[in-house]
Amino acid sequence: DSITDGWAKKAPDFFTDYNLVGRGISGQTTSHMLVRFRRDVVDLSPEYVFILAGTNDIAENCGPISLENIVGNIKSMCDIAKANKIKPVICSVIPCDRFVWRKDLKPAPVIIELNKMLKALAQKEKVQYVDYHSALDNGEGGLSKELSKDGCHPLVAGYDIMEEIILKALKVK
Repeated sequence: DSITDGWAKKAPDFFTDYNLVGRGISGQTTSHMLVRFRRDVVDLSPEYVFILAGTNDIAENCGPISLENIVGNIKSMCDIAKANKIKPVICSVIPCDRFVWRKDLKPAPVIIELNKMLKALAQKEKVQYVDYHSALDNGEGGLSKELSKDGCHPLVAGYDIMEEIILKALKVK
């Protein structure tokens, strides 16, 4: 989604320095990601795939979708990764207390519930879970003004925090 898309654009050196590829496409949902997973992940034969998804599903970019179906899409991505000897890493959805494109929705509590389900999925599937939400949460389920202009998309300062979390997960630092 745009979180990953923006990350690769705002911090390209991070991706280059650590041999990472950002495959985010703004506006996409887990259903979109699942459809392109083979081309965008499997065909590259990475050691790991970090799956950060769900914000646009919660925003109903393609219409309503249950949390169970979002988790199901992410489980399917994990299954495909494992079948191709790629280690999936499930990432929490980052905090967001409002969508500038969907002012009628209140995403913060839904994101918290989805993250609980994703953590449980990671435990069940015996895959690593990366928690961005706890590190970025302003205490009200959103991103602070220092980390985001719109409460949903990180600024470089937000991505810096996420980068430290990724490097710990990869045991680089």
